[in-house]
Amino acid sequence: MPKFIRSLLQFILFTGVGALILYLVYRGQNASYVADCALKGIPESECSLMQKLKSDFAGVNYWWILVIVSAFILSNVLRAHRWLILIRTLGVQARMSNAFFTIMVGYFANMGLPRIGEVVRAGLFAKYENISAGKVMGTIVVDRVLDLLSLLFAIILALILQGNILLQFFEEKLGNSILAQTWLYVVLALGVLSLILLYRLRHIIKRWPLYQRIQHIVEGFKDGLRSLRRIEHPWQVFFDTVGIWLLYYLMMFLCFLAFEPTSHLGGMAGLMVFVFGGLGIVFPSPGGMGTFHAMVIMALALYGINGNDAFSFANIQYFSIQLLGCVLVGIIGLIVLPIINRKPKADDIKPETSTV
Repeated sequence: MPKFIRSLLQFILFTGVGALILYLVYRGQNASYVADCALKGIPESECSLMQKLKSDFAGVNYWWILVIVSAFILSNVLRAHRWLILIRTLGVQARMSNAFFTIMVGYFANMGLPRIGEVVRAGLFAKYENISAGKVMGTIVVDRVLDLLSLLFAIILALILQGNILLQFFEEKLGNSILAQTWLYVVLALGVLSLILLYRLRHIIKRWPLYQRIQHIVEGFKDGLRSLRRIEHPWQVFFDTVGIWLLYYLMMFLCFLAFEPTSHLGGMAGLMVFVFGGLGIVFPSPGGMGTFHAMVIMALALYGINGNDAFSFANIQYFSIQLLGCVLVGIIGLIVLPIINRKPKADDIKPETSTV
């Protein structure tokens, strides 16, 4: 299959999946919103979740949104600095401006086709710094390995600090009924049987293209971890990584303050919602569209935020970052990169005059 056709089909597939999930989330929340209006005696014609969404966007404190977008940009300045440290392992002294703007253009590309941003980022950076795109891609793999480790740490931290909230939520939903307990045991039994079956069929599974692709990803992950040993300033990488993820967390927590229904939530709630949202972004849909919304709504339910307000919050957070951050700064990057990397013409180079 031609590469263009394959890319087009991938774009349609991932965008379609993301849009479908977002539509299903909207439809479910709209149904519950209309039902809530009926209980209050409000006619269905006067009860629209879309109108509520518009009203909620109008009522947002946009000073906090400005701070959130600034935190997003600063996090990518730190990411660019961290990436330059990884680039130095190749013996290359690259420019900060090229690192930052190629990262932002990569985010912009991800809005069209998930994961294509890494390829675009590597290609642009290699072009403007005149180095091998393959070597650049290797440093991006390491960059993503560090992100994956950071997300795993955030998940563990959230479970340690807020695991009791999750347990209480599931106890309330499942209750102590025999049916609920039976369902739990059935799921566990199916999980164990699946692992046994996979082990028995491992020789057949190893020949599957999907298994080989997963194995390739795992090997890339291992190579990324091994390459960390060659970094000259590991502590700088560590502090950059901590700074990046603290800013990510602040972006979620500050959005609580920007939206009145969530303004009372504290830092621990911010951690849990941040982790759930991060897992939603990992799913290969454009910028986490749909999956981010579903996961954030689920997390906010743990803290008593109704689904309609949670849907508005997820959209406020999502579109603030994606439109004002990824799209706007990404377009600026596309404009700026050719300008700052323009090579001087021969006529512009003045010959040196002899002082003798």
